[in-house]
Amino acid sequence: MKKTFKLIDLDCANCAAKMEDAIKKLDGVTNATVSFMTQKMTIEADDAKFDEIVKQAVKVCKKVEPDCEIVLK
Repeated sequence: MKKTFKLIDLDCANCAAKMEDAIKKLDGVTNATVSFMTQKMTIEADDAKFDEIVKQAVKVCKKVEPDCEIVLK
């Protein structure tokens, strides 16, 4: 499964790169991109664990950029 989420208040490209690297290390993730320019995060992961992976990705992103909000719709 592949989904794209909108990011609000992602402050820098360096933070986006750190988030991307951390999400790619999560179990079940096949690919992830975090774009500072478009303020979007795309996660490609195992269908069976997708919701759990998204929750973990949100936690990882909050550690890197506490002010960044991920729109989960």
